[in-house]
Parts: sequence; structure tokens; C-alpha cells
Amino acid sequence: MQAILATLGYVLSPDQSRVLMIRRDTRPDDLHYGYYNGLGGKLQPDEDVVTGMRREVAEEAGLECHRLDLAGTISWPGFGRNGENWFGFLFRIPDWSGTPLAGNPEGSLHWVEKADLLAGRLPMWESDRNFLPLVFAAEPRPFHGVMPFAGGRATGWSYV
Repeated sequence: MQAILATLGYVLSPDQSRVLMIRRDTRPDDLHYGYYNGLGGKLQPDEDVVTGMRREVAEEAGLECHRLDLAGTISWPGFGRNGENWFGFLFRIPDWSGTPLAGNPEGSLHWVEKADLLAGRLPMWESDRNFLPLVFAAEPRPFHGVMPFAGGRATGWSYV
């Protein structure tokens, strides 16, 4: 399967109770418009996933990542605007430095309570509720999930 390789990172507050999220609110034509999401994006050619995650956090939030914990991977067949397949590497980022930006060209940045995120009290992809408990588990272990999409909606979810 050919897929777009991407990163998705969750920057944690020093006390681990909040997560820095982007609210995609600048471009109404954005596939993610109005939703809260982690930081990240497509890998550049010849870029490894850790370098790509660090670059995305620096570009989107102005932060330098010191520790990245791989939470898992997800295959998203059919996720793209034109049905492209995506493959994502998800990270928890508990150690970083800098002062977060207020926003970037894709949206505004917000510290949100991890409890609110896990309870689904924020506008986000409905499907994110499937994997966020694995990302933020009390005793996390790396996972691999498959979440097929059709017509802009998840049609299933499985993980190991």
C-alpha cells in the first residue's frame, strides 16, 4: 500500500494534565476545519519520523522537543481529501522547551485538559476517540491501529 507518511504529536504540560492542541480555525476549506488536533503533518522527502515530528512542533508551536515517546502507529486507508491512504506515527511529547505560539497559519493553539480531550468534550474527529485512550493510557504500550475511511468518515477500527 502506498501511503502519505505523517506524524501526530501531543505536547504535554509539565504536570501532564494538559495537552497543547491546535484548533484548525483559519481556513474554511481545511479538511480539519473547526476541529482540535495534535500537532504534526506530512514527512518531507528523506526525513525520518522523529526529525519530522520535531520539525512540525517547532514550525507549528515554536517549541523544541527534548523527549518523544512513540505511542503507536495508525494506518488510515482512504483518509485523504481524495481518498489517499495515510500512515501516521503518534507521539507523546512530555519534555520540551520554549514558549508556545498563540497560533500558526493553520489555527490557534490551546492548552486543553487531558480529561476533556479523553471525554470527547472538544470538537474533534469522532474517530480520534478510538485511539486517544491508547495514547494517554496510565501504562501506555505501543500500538498499531487500522482505521479505514470512506466518504470522510471512519468505517472501522482495530488495533494490536
